[in-house]
Amino acid sequence: MSANPTTPRFAIAIDGPAASGKSTLARELAKRLGLVMVNSGAMYRAVTWQALQENIDPLDSDAVIAMLDRVHIHCGEIGMTSTCTIDGIDPGEALRSEAINANVSAISAIPEVRNRLVNLQRDYLDHTSIIMEGRDIGSVVFPDTPFKIYIDADEEVRAARRAHVGEVDSVSKRDAADSERITAPLKIADGAVVLDTSHHSIESGVAAAIEILKQQGLPVEMAGSYHPET
Repeated sequence: MSANPTTPRFAIAIDGPAASGKSTLARELAKRLGLVMVNSGAMYRAVTWQALQENIDPLDSDAVIAMLDRVHIHCGEIGMTSTCTIDGIDPGEALRSEAINANVSAISAIPEVRNRLVNLQRDYLDHTSIIMEGRDIGSVVFPDTPFKIYIDADEEVRAARRAHVGEVDSVSKRDAADSERITAPLKIADGAVVLDTSHHSIESGVAAAIEILKQQGLPVEMAGSYHPET
């Protein structure tokens, strides 16, 4: 069931650290509730990809900012999934490369990068309701939304999830980089409910998230359309 077109557009904010399960949960929630799922992390990865394509040092913020000024970033959607292209190019699977994993935190910490992408993220509400996942969605991008969930999981569980998909970067180092940056650090947003997915299946995690959203005032016609799969 899609969001009622007569209902004001809204955002559901899903935040959390690396490998907490937020992307999977957001994707499944979007599917069940008929909303566009926006992966904000893919936008930062796309900028990182472009910087590496141009042999720009991700720690050279001036060079990264200059790059931003000359490229066109387009954020849209295909069906119910967000897309992000730079100068018309979709990096695709390259966004999950080890090089991107190693450098995306540095790119994400640059205030000008965050300001540019936050504006693009907010633009989605100009035409649709969304579920957006990331690290500052409830705290910075949509601080006024009543729908906020912070997804977490034990570090060992998250490390195992990363390893399962072939990613070997340290979750503890990534956590430190995301939590300690000056601009828009990873944190539990005011009003967010914490959902620990350490021992949840995808289905039980989605069901738990739906219950949280109901308590936060998810429109009755949307919450009522959800039935756990068997």
